[in-house]
Order: sequence, then C-alpha cells, then structure tokens
Amino acid sequence: MGRGFLLMLLLIALPATAQIYKYTDAAGNTAYSNQPPDGVKAEPVELPPLNSVERQAPPAPPAETTSREQSRSAYEVLELTNLPTTEALRANNGTFTVNVLIKPRLQGPHLFRLLLDDQPYGQPSNVPILQLVNIDRGTHSLAVQVIEGENVVQQSPIVTFTVQRVHKP
Repeated sequence: MGRGFLLMLLLIALPATAQIYKYTDAAGNTAYSNQPPDGVKAEPVELPPLNSVERQAPPAPPAETTSREQSRSAYEVLELTNLPTTEALRANNGTFTVNVLIKPRLQGPHLFRLLLDDQPYGQPSNVPILQLVNIDRGTHSLAVQVIEGENVVQQSPIVTFTVQRVHKP
C-alpha cells in the first residue's frame, strides 16, 4: 500500500512541476509552450508562486462561555457548507448558493438569516439553501443565524472566503 500511495502522490505532483518555455517562432513572435520546440532555442521561464488563500480561524471563546452556550443551544449542529475556504470561490457574476447544515431540523417559528460581513443579508427564510447575488470580489465573512422574530436563537461559526470574479474585456 505504501508504494501505491507514493505513486499516486507523484502523479498528483507532476503537473505542479511542469516547466514553461519561451521562444521566438518563425514569424518573429514570442511564444510560450510546456515543451521546448525542436530546432528552436527555448528559454525556461521562472514563474512566481501561485496565490493562495489561508483560512483564518476565529479566536476560541473561553471554555466556560462555550459550555454555557452549548447548554442553551437549541441546535446541536449549525454551520454553513458549500463554501471553499482554501481557495477562491469563482463566481463571475457574484451569484452563488450556500447550504445550512442543521441538526435537529429547524423548529416551528425559527428562520435562517445570513450575515454577510457582519450585516444581515437578504430576507429570513426557512429553507436551508440560501442564495447570494452580485457579491463583490474580495474576502468576505459569512455566518447564518437562527432567529425567532428579532431575537437571535443561535449563530453558526463565521466562515471567511474569497470571491473571484473574472472580468471579460
């Protein structure tokens, strides 16, 4: 099993070590390729490291606060899913959906309310699939609250994510 795992790891890593070559074609144009062309002088191109987004965990609350909150919590699980936290979310028009994982199911008068960058977003709903529309590119924070009227019953952990929008000329 150790050799199989090593082989799979090498196969995954091979594309990351690909080399790019720069050369001048017959028409005098500068061209780039992942393989040096035959009979043409090609120079390897040094590429800068790729951008990455690191997840930043919020500071942990004191232990006694956590135990008090858990005893008052109406829900064992309340969290957002379907959001990438280790890479950018690609949404060219800024529209995407998030899912709410909740256990047990949402109770009677309770509703979900999103908090985008610490501000209420959209209308409260009892549906655990929530859509965000025309979100600007950049880093944002998102959480979901369970509310009853204007009272917050419980809030999920805050998720930090980055929206990438490609502008087409």
